[in-house]
Amino acid sequence: MISERMINIILIGLLVIIPAWAYLADEPFTITLMTRAVIFALAAVGLNLALGVGGFVSFGHAAFFGLGGYVMGVLAWHAQSYTPFLEWPFLIEGTQSMPVIWVIAVILSALLALVIGVVSLKTTGVYFIMITLAFAQMMYYFSISWSAYGGEDGLSIYVRNSFPGLNTLDPIQFYSICFIILMAVLALMARLVKSPYGLALNAARQSPKRVEAVGLDLHQLQLLAFVISGAITGLAGALFADLNRFVSPNMFSWQLSGEFIVFIIIGGVGRLFGPVIGALVFVGLEHFLGEINDYWHIYLGLILLLIVLFSKTGVMGLLVKKEAHHG
Repeated sequence: MISERMINIILIGLLVIIPAWAYLADEPFTITLMTRAVIFALAAVGLNLALGVGGFVSFGHAAFFGLGGYVMGVLAWHAQSYTPFLEWPFLIEGTQSMPVIWVIAVILSALLALVIGVVSLKTTGVYFIMITLAFAQMMYYFSISWSAYGGEDGLSIYVRNSFPGLNTLDPIQFYSICFIILMAVLALMARLVKSPYGLALNAARQSPKRVEAVGLDLHQLQLLAFVISGAITGLAGALFADLNRFVSPNMFSWQLSGEFIVFIIIGGVGRLFGPVIGALVFVGLEHFLGEINDYWHIYLGLILLLIVLFSKTGVMGLLVKKEAHHG
């Protein structure tokens, strides 16, 4: 007999035990793989608020992921090269402080989400999907043309940014930062979904006309969710760029937006820890099957097909259904 809460606890346990084992076994690559999974999970948690709770499918969340990455890359590059980002009308210098970079990445991603949301949320369905995709593609081609920061070749950062009191170059310490941020955001999401706002957003997904009939502003409900969603995904982008010490236009690619949706579908749309399951499965398949076959996405496609056919609520829903079945 298993409950969703128990599955969540098991997942948290895995996120703690696997890196701890890898640290003791001197397997830094395993820690890096787990860090990658945690960051992808964070990005998908952001999207899950819009997709799972709000009910609007964004195919352009890579715009926020890439923006967060470029915030890190540009600020760190200016700090390392000792050149200011802007001198007039006021001085803006680069920085290698992770907390400062995170704050700026979150603010700018939220502002971008506000702009995209104001335009795209006037539409629904496939039109919404295409507008969000168009914005992400505009960001992609802009980054390619931004030759000052590497253009198509991207931008390398030679030293990972700093966090007070920690050695961020140590894989287990950097993993700990990413893990704590993921747990904090998941706790925030849990409270948000159960709050009056979260209940109203969920109601807006199920019955928009009824929500408007009781006097709630549907557009404002959805726009706020989209802004929060974009801000979280932007934060994940900054962490991902720091993990790789590299940022490139590929962070804006539509394929990455599609992968975030895949994480949610695998784990379970609207499930709190669904994106975590999806990210772990994806990174695991990418690593283990990628060593065997370059076309490992075929197996990912088969898994998606099976989930859509037999468990539309994803792996999480499949496990929780077993509880009802045995009970």
